[in-house]
Amino acid sequence: MGAGDLVIEGRALLGEELLVRDVAIVVERGIIRRIEDLSDRPAPWICPALFNAHTHIGDSVAMDLPFTADLTNLVTPPNGLKHRILAATPENELITAMRATIGAMQQYGTAGFADFREGGVAGVQALQRAADGYPCRPLILGRDGGELAGDGAGISSARDISSLDEVVSRVRNAGKMVAFHAGEKDPFDIDAALSYDPDLLIHCTHATGEHLNRCADEEIPIAVCVRSNWIFGVTGSAQNPPVREMLNRGCTFLIGTDNCMAVQPDLWREMSFLTTVYKIPPEQVLRAAVAGSRLLGKSFFIREGTPANFLVISPEDSNLWLSRDPIRTLTGRAGAHNILKKVINS
Repeated sequence: MGAGDLVIEGRALLGEELLVRDVAIVVERGIIRRIEDLSDRPAPWICPALFNAHTHIGDSVAMDLPFTADLTNLVTPPNGLKHRILAATPENELITAMRATIGAMQQYGTAGFADFREGGVAGVQALQRAADGYPCRPLILGRDGGELAGDGAGISSARDISSLDEVVSRVRNAGKMVAFHAGEKDPFDIDAALSYDPDLLIHCTHATGEHLNRCADEEIPIAVCVRSNWIFGVTGSAQNPPVREMLNRGCTFLIGTDNCMAVQPDLWREMSFLTTVYKIPPEQVLRAAVAGSRLLGKSFFIREGTPANFLVISPEDSNLWLSRDPIRTLTGRAGAHNILKKVINS
């Protein structure tokens, strides 16, 4: 084998089905070339790397700032509290803060993230510089004129932008993505977002059954950010966002962490919240924490012939070796401290 090639043996979660098998994974030049069955290899565990389907990591500069305002006054452009803070932050400080947060996500086993980036072209370029050198790869959805500088448009709400038709048309003509915040504080901007045939919806906290049927039929994934919804007071119930109903109606749901000003971008905590508060089956939660990688045009699920993006978990370094169900344990108990090795080729 060549330099950088490796063989990892352990109990792996394979494919989108997350099938548990004892295997040796052979990686050559960053690609999973072979997955060979072994007998009785209970440790370590090998699970797909994670993808954070919605972040605002520029908000790191306002981390845990005390706030009592409602959602509109906090995060609605152009004059929300966070926008005023971002505008007043020197670029070098913003880049330093975003690099720190990308480093934290990488520690958590996150190999990619989809970020709504404020600040126009300069804002997109600042995130590109912040991410330079990290294997944790950003999908950058720009705003304020930065849509074409990155991977597409990250629209706050269909009701926030007067030139929305023009923005979407320009982005579509460039072959880039269109994503919307929709249904975060009420259901009244979801229909408008759906009318633009989006590639991704964020939140859908107050989506109706009819909205969810359209998302399922039109194969529009939904990135839910449950801890953020609770912190910002747009829900106080496991009925919103209606994650179980999303699944029952055939929607694809992904997991994001939203504003770094209020929520640490730690998908292990987000998965635990979904399994504990929303009672979503662990297999579906872990799948949702990986499936957002398709937004990058690839998949982090462990299969032969795909780039190697997986985590080696050491259950023996804690009490996780007692587990009777590795997937339930991963989504409910594991964290960055359990990661023995990260193999990232995103």
